[in-house]
Amino acid sequence: MGTAALNEPPLWKNALPRLDAETHKYKRGHALVFSGGLTNTGAARLAAISAARIGAGLVTVLSPSDALLVNASHLTSIMLRETRTIQDAVDCIENRLVTAALIGPAYGLGVKTRNDCITLLKKAKTNALILDADALSSFKEMADALFASIHASQIAVVLTPHEGEFRRLFPDIADNEKLTKAEKASQAAIRAGACVVYKGAQTIVALPDGRYSYNDNGTPLLATAGSGDVLAGMITGLLAAGMPVFEAASAAVWFHCEAAKKQGAGLIAEDLPLMIPQILADFTGR
Repeated sequence: MGTAALNEPPLWKNALPRLDAETHKYKRGHALVFSGGLTNTGAARLAAISAARIGAGLVTVLSPSDALLVNASHLTSIMLRETRTIQDAVDCIENRLVTAALIGPAYGLGVKTRNDCITLLKKAKTNALILDADALSSFKEMADALFASIHASQIAVVLTPHEGEFRRLFPDIADNEKLTKAEKASQAAIRAGACVVYKGAQTIVALPDGRYSYNDNGTPLLATAGSGDVLAGMITGLLAAGMPVFEAASAAVWFHCEAAKKQGAGLIAEDLPLMIPQILADFTGR
């Protein structure tokens, strides 16, 4: 078993992005989120605004043509670009100096999503790629193709499965009752060659090198639709801003839980991005 660490501020606070008098938006990084089609746009917007709230200097939503108007009607500070093909996205990532990209929330299941993920792993010139939701489930029974592409890529990759998605990608590990959740996450990270954020009542953040963190500030308030999209966006925002993968994922998990508890009863996913500034202010004393 690898090196365990309780996920609390001393683990990652020194790696948080720092603002100074010379800081400008480009120094804070550029996060990019892929949107689904016309009736599946909300998840990407939740992730995008969360990336911005947690610290990315610029955030862009890449939208298919049919969803442009609905996305435009809901976005103000978040930038929007039309993408007809995955090559459009690859070009945007390179030309706009994107530092972290997220694909998966309500993006759609199937061959197109699999192919787009593989293309990004091969061609995208970015520091980090986060695969969430549909980007994970689309590789059910084809996980080896994903893992091979991750191992061959120069991009730092984060996978964010909940219990069902973990089972689709790692069925044998999931079914091994002799393993703890932390051991399962660690084995999955080694196999995938990626940081695995194994979500649940307790969330494990595991790296292929054996390091993992576990939080003790979880809350059932997060058992609501869209909360995972917010977490994926928070991870993306911290990675875009330059945090190392392990620290970014662990910090996002901790802030996500604290934001939920700050809101309290009646929480829905739309509340979480609004809580991020308050949690950051409480944390920094500003």
